[in-house]
Amino acid sequence: MMRTILITGGAGFIGSCMAEKLIADKDNFIVIVDDLSTGDLKKLPLLPKNNWCFIKCNVNNYRDIAEIMLSYRFDYVFHYAALVGVKRTQENPVKVLDDIHGIENILNLSKNSGVKRILFSSSSEIYGEPVELPQNEYTTPLNSRIPYAIVKNVAEAYLKSYKKEFGIEYTIFRFFNTYGPKQSKDFVMSKFLSLALKNQNITIYGDGTQTRTFCYIEDNIDACFNAFQNNLFINDVVNIGGEIEISILDLANKIVGITGSSSKITHLPQLKEGDMTRRLPDIVKMKKLLKREPIQLKEGITKLLTNLQFISH
Repeated sequence: MMRTILITGGAGFIGSCMAEKLIADKDNFIVIVDDLSTGDLKKLPLLPKNNWCFIKCNVNNYRDIAEIMLSYRFDYVFHYAALVGVKRTQENPVKVLDDIHGIENILNLSKNSGVKRILFSSSSEIYGEPVELPQNEYTTPLNSRIPYAIVKNVAEAYLKSYKKEFGIEYTIFRFFNTYGPKQSKDFVMSKFLSLALKNQNITIYGDGTQTRTFCYIEDNIDACFNAFQNNLFINDVVNIGGEIEISILDLANKIVGITGSSSKITHLPQLKEGDMTRRLPDIVKMKKLLKREPIQLKEGITKLLTNLQFISH
């Protein structure tokens, strides 16, 4: 039985990787949409277009997305479209708020067109400054005030409300720093690696003691795909991230060491907001989905360095 699946933001880093995974199953027909504001056609799957197509579309524009959703009658929607990146979202706070229209449009069009489940990419930003560690999907308060995090929080509330009122099922994935070959250069891992490979100075905001965990793209995709494929964590929230905390300064030093770079580490003033001191997800649910140990940081960085697409991109 053919399943028709929509991926919004499918020319972005994570969306395009999920598209590849779904296209590999010939029983799926995938429609990838992206407005290409931050996505890139180069990230689209290098696979024959037998069971997928790309349509340029701004999900936040009702008429644009309505035409597509009413034509295809999707069974499932992966809603990944969003303005992302700490600096970009801080510089465009009103554009960030536009993404609320995207979730509204997807839900309003889904409720009458037979969509069985919406799989939504939320964010670790939603937790704000840590009040407890590890950060748990249900017990940790969501206390961020930055527009990007508020939009994700509002979107989660929309999904829960539409489930109550219209019965549309959902799964919410809260992504923590995912990295991999197709990631844009303005994210910490790809930025540091790119600079290290060119022996250029690596700049860090503040003193570099802020910590993060890092999740290799394969872990992110496998966990989310398994939730979809096996109907797990329906109407539930799942953290998708790594479990080993590392400071940004230690990450920079590690990358310099692994690449054998002569890059020096320099410091910039701390960002005014949005650069949380610590992040550490509770990934008990994610591990159930993976059914294996997550890829460790050194192995992930090595995988990244052996990928020519990353180095040339």
